Amino acid sequence: MPLTEPHDDHSSVEEPVLGVPGAGEDAPTPVEPEPTLPEPVRQRIVTLTAAVLPGLPADEVPVPLRRVAKFAPNRRARLGAPAIAAQLTADPLFRQRVTARVLADAGDLGAAVVEGTAPAAADPVEVAALAYLARPRGWRELIEASGEAVRAEADSAVVAELVREAEQRAARAEHDRAVARVEAEKLRDELARVREELGQLREEARQLARTLRETQARERKATELLATERGRAARAAADADAELRRARARLAEAEAAAGVARASAKEARSVDDARLWLLLETIGQAAVGLRRELALDPVDKLPADFVADAFAEQPGAAQAGPSTRARDTDDPARLDQLLALPRAHLVVDGYNVTKRGFGEMSLEQQRKRLITGLGGIAAQTGDEVTVVFDGAERIHGLPPAPRGVRVLFSRKGETADELIRRLVRAEPAGRPVVVVSSDREVADGVRRHGAYPLGADSLLRRLARS
Repeated sequence: MPLTEPHDDHSSVEEPVLGVPGAGEDAPTPVEPEPTLPEPVRQRIVTLTAAVLPGLPADEVPVPLRRVAKFAPNRRARLGAPAIAAQLTADPLFRQRVTARVLADAGDLGAAVVEGTAPAAADPVEVAALAYLARPRGWRELIEASGEAVRAEADSAVVAELVREAEQRAARAEHDRAVARVEAEKLRDELARVREELGQLREEARQLARTLRETQARERKATELLATERGRAARAAADADAELRRARARLAEAEAAAGVARASAKEARSVDDARLWLLLETIGQAAVGLRRELALDPVDKLPADFVADAFAEQPGAAQAGPSTRARDTDDPARLDQLLALPRAHLVVDGYNVTKRGFGEMSLEQQRKRLITGLGGIAAQTGDEVTVVFDGAERIHGLPPAPRGVRVLFSRKGETADELIRRLVRAEPAGRPVVVVSSDREVADGVRRHGAYPLGADSLLRRLARS
């Protein structure tokens, strides 16, 4: 935007307050319009004014610029440019105050501009800005010369840019010609290769045509053979249908014979069932008579109770019940099958199971968790359950054992493995005894005495399922 203010070309008449040489009395002169400033000159005038603005006394700063004077240096010239330009144009006194400080900062260059001269090496934009503010004799000519210098620099830059673009276009054209030559060479090579491939394809086409004729001849022969084979297959299918009908007739006869055989077998099985019932009834009556003859009364203690009294500390005892058979020693289904046998006895190697299943707990918590779980199994099955722990002395503070669970501790000098083997040996031959332990020696020892050894994981899975 142009900075405009009526003025006179004679600084001595217009600005006596600057104290510059040649100042004189005001004289009426015709008012000339403000010159149109080149944009670089206008920006430099605003920058110089913004730089000295904070240094002016507060009462010398015009009211519209007092807020601008408080801005940061980098924002003062950028945001306050319109207000600064307007004030310089409208307020000659403010411009004179700014000029005094700007000329003081400019040094020798400012003095030269005030005298109406400009060093040849000086920046024309800086000279024009100082001339506009100081307004010495001939300041308009200095501004005009600055504008011409700026325009000359711009024209030189445009010419240089045009020359550079022309050089670039010439370089690109040369590069394109080189690329075109390379591409032409490639195309010639590609054409030679395509011609060679075309010759090969023609030869292959001739060979394929010859092969096609041979294939068509073989196809005609194959079609004739196929027709012959179809006739043979039709005759074979007719023969197979006849044979199928004969086989169906024989099958019907066989099914009739099988029905007669099933009826005969059913009648024979009914006879066998009657004989078996009579045999079992006779055995039952004989057992009752034998019990009466031997005067056997019901007993209060089981074989394991006698072992417990003789060889271990016994906090509690009871009975337990059924389970099943499976395919693996760690399968809980096998444990369920075995416990389902009549009068089964479940013997558990206590610490062997607890340390495998929940070894992160204390021994007291391990015992409590295992005994509680075994109480649930005893309640579900009704089988006799005995759990054996290693312990040279009686464990005090042990909670009461659940109903149906016997808890034993081995005595001093004896291990739980030995106590388990004693329990197994004390049982009568033929009674199902299930021993749960992952100790190979325990499993081998109880197996020799007729017990069923199972791994600790089978019981842990059974407890987790409960």
